[in-house]
Amino acid sequence: MPRRRTVLASAAVTAAGVPLIASAGQAAAAAGGRGREHGGGAATAQAPDRELRKLLKEIDADRIEATVRRLAAFGTRHTLSVQDDPERGIGAARDWILAELKKYAAVSGGRMTAELQSYIQEPASRIPVATKITNVVATLRGSVDPDRVYVVAGHYDSRVTDVMDATSDAPGADDDASGVALVMELARVMAKRRPAATIVFVAVAGEEQGLYGSGYSAKQFKAAGADIQGMFTNDIIGSSRADDGTRDPYTVRLFTEGVPTSETPAQANTRRSVGGENDSATRQLARFVSDVGSNDATGMNVRVVYRRDRYLRGGDHIPFLEQGYPAARFTEPAEDFAHQHQDVRVEDGKQYGDLPEFCDFDYIARVTRVNGAVLWTLAQAPGTPREARIVTSNLTNDTELKWALGAEPDLAGYEVVWRETTDSEWTHVIKVGLTTTHTVDLSKDNVFFGVRAVNRDGKRSPVAFPLPGN
Repeated sequence: MPRRRTVLASAAVTAAGVPLIASAGQAAAAAGGRGREHGGGAATAQAPDRELRKLLKEIDADRIEATVRRLAAFGTRHTLSVQDDPERGIGAARDWILAELKKYAAVSGGRMTAELQSYIQEPASRIPVATKITNVVATLRGSVDPDRVYVVAGHYDSRVTDVMDATSDAPGADDDASGVALVMELARVMAKRRPAATIVFVAVAGEEQGLYGSGYSAKQFKAAGADIQGMFTNDIIGSSRADDGTRDPYTVRLFTEGVPTSETPAQANTRRSVGGENDSATRQLARFVSDVGSNDATGMNVRVVYRRDRYLRGGDHIPFLEQGYPAARFTEPAEDFAHQHQDVRVEDGKQYGDLPEFCDFDYIARVTRVNGAVLWTLAQAPGTPREARIVTSNLTNDTELKWALGAEPDLAGYEVVWRETTDSEWTHVIKVGLTTTHTVDLSKDNVFFGVRAVNRDGKRSPVAFPLPGN
């Protein structure tokens, strides 16, 4: 443990018996956290409470399967397919998704609304003629802090081998009826509840043609000044089977960028100076996902991947990153490319095509629980601290941290976290109380620091990485 004075390592203990300064092992054991691929539970892990466990138990694999099969039954959901046929094409799928979301909203006591978000995309790459692109959006308004927003998305359009083929059968079960089923199931389960912050559930279109629907959505949020503190896209989360037949049914990948897509030259200079390549808001969001999503209530391990997306691929989180929002992508652990972007056919005795029969619906349900645990905890916890900074007006061997006081009515205080610069996870935590400044007798030159908020129920926010300032 890095320290200048032994008092920092003393066993100051809270009423719950958890050290005020906890190592990763101590905190993980106290929180009931499970180990991760990179070794050990993080000091910042949060165990699911009774309310969250009850919510996660309501997620139904049979309902998810029914949704995937219904979406696949529209024949094709290609963005350029017919929009006015009640049985086939993207228009029929759009109308069905909206009708289902409206059913969920009807039992929400007015907290949830469901609507279409449409625009005309003029001719562009993979869009040969002006085309209406429509997202289906359900908004569950927060009861305490409604202006703080979290978004979960999947894309309901589909494709075959030729990305411009709008007429052939393109069932798109894994890519991405699986993600849409996840979004819809979470909307169903959460509609009856009262999150403190707002959660937005989105089925976007135009992904296969070039992220058009999510691009429009992200720009609309930005133009409205939305305070989106986390966005997740779930794209290809339908199978635990790789192309070699091996299975990994208890792991989901989370792709997270380091250097922000929206970074300005001035921000880049600061990052190069302080070494914040692994401490973007998205990386802090990823650490939060690991802290609350890898446990016995989800039955899953979140494998965080330190890159924006897979090679040669891109997802609906990218337009949100471009607008400066923290965003990440969930994807199954290993893909079978015979069942993505393929014409439905049998070739040399092998079945090709993105068919429901290749999905693992129990696996999708577990990934849905990971998303549910993350979104619900984010919405019930305080927002990420703002204006976090390390005071650098003088040369000192201690570290003075400052941040803005949050406005949450149930805010209980803050915690300072730190780790060695070579560690990927936060390893130590100090409770500092309801304050906006704290000095640690550790050199800011030697470790990375962060600040997170805590409410009266003990729920913690994602960590804010402090920048140099006064």
